[in-house]
Amino acid sequence: MVTRAWGLGLAMVVITLSAQEADLALTDAAADRFAALALKCARQEYPNKLDHVMNSAEEVKAPKALHPAFYGCFDWHSSVHGHWMLVRLLRTHPDMAKAAEIRGVLNENLTPERIAAEVAYFDQPGRRSFERTYGWAWLLKLAAELKAWDAPEARRWSGALQPLADRVSVAFQDFLPKQTYPIRTGVHPNSAFSLDLALDYARAAKDARLEAAILDRAQIWFWKDHSGPLAWEPGGEDFLSPCLEEAALMARLLPRDRFGRWLDGFLPGLPGTLGPVTVSDRTDPKIVHLDGLNLSRARALYDLARTFGPKDPRRSALVRAADRHARASLPHLATGSYEGEHWLATFAVRMLEARGTGIR
Repeated sequence: MVTRAWGLGLAMVVITLSAQEADLALTDAAADRFAALALKCARQEYPNKLDHVMNSAEEVKAPKALHPAFYGCFDWHSSVHGHWMLVRLLRTHPDMAKAAEIRGVLNENLTPERIAAEVAYFDQPGRRSFERTYGWAWLLKLAAELKAWDAPEARRWSGALQPLADRVSVAFQDFLPKQTYPIRTGVHPNSAFSLDLALDYARAAKDARLEAAILDRAQIWFWKDHSGPLAWEPGGEDFLSPCLEEAALMARLLPRDRFGRWLDGFLPGLPGTLGPVTVSDRTDPKIVHLDGLNLSRARALYDLARTFGPKDPRRSALVRAADRHARASLPHLATGSYEGEHWLATFAVRMLEARGTGIR
């Protein structure tokens, strides 16, 4: 038996695990633990990092006045993906202890009035690059999750959110043809990561124009890539692996045989000696990004593992590498430091779901 304590502000939640394997399962207990982190900051307005172009002195306003739906969790995109995680956990774990609290937050924030204010913000001068494209992609991921859930409350939340999803879909379609070159950074602007999330919405919403724009850019940007510089990673504040995010996206877009040939040319010998990264200071807002890198690397490696047959040794090697990354950072999601607590749980949920989707 393994007992692990997770600090949640002044409260302390103690989780007892029956085996190391339990660390890598999205159980009801884990769902409640992750939800607690998002609920802790969903209504917490400060500290707050605004991405705000002011057109006049009248626009010097508090975060909640500017973004009545997505003002918590330090910044707009973290608030959005925190809402995605809450919806996802409520959908997949309907009997979780935090269900009523989650419904309270969603009922409060996903209303036509609050979403209309978010749409109006996008339409103001100087906002063309607001949250482009990371926040856009997470907003569409939230909308896709709601569309996939056939329940009266989900349909109500989805209907309220739809005007903003429509606005963001149009913004993607307008922007992608103009972006001649992909952004290959390991932080927010990464192009492959955003396309991956946006693709979920395009397919869930049957948004054919958005899907076509995504497929077109992915082919132009990535099809001819080879010898990806995985050895150059990570950068000191990365929470994404540029090479693995690109590979995970292409795994979704190419037939298996074509993808196998592409991957052999892009990342030959994967996973090789790829191991988890070291996080030296979890109170530093940039260094703690590296916990996110361990989690996002693990999720991408699980996704890539599924492209190989169950008897292919590359499959098991990728899973082992992913497990090492996951275990390096899962124990450190709730440290009492807001720098990591406001966002890491979302990455953990996506990672654990990737592990649980047919890789064994």
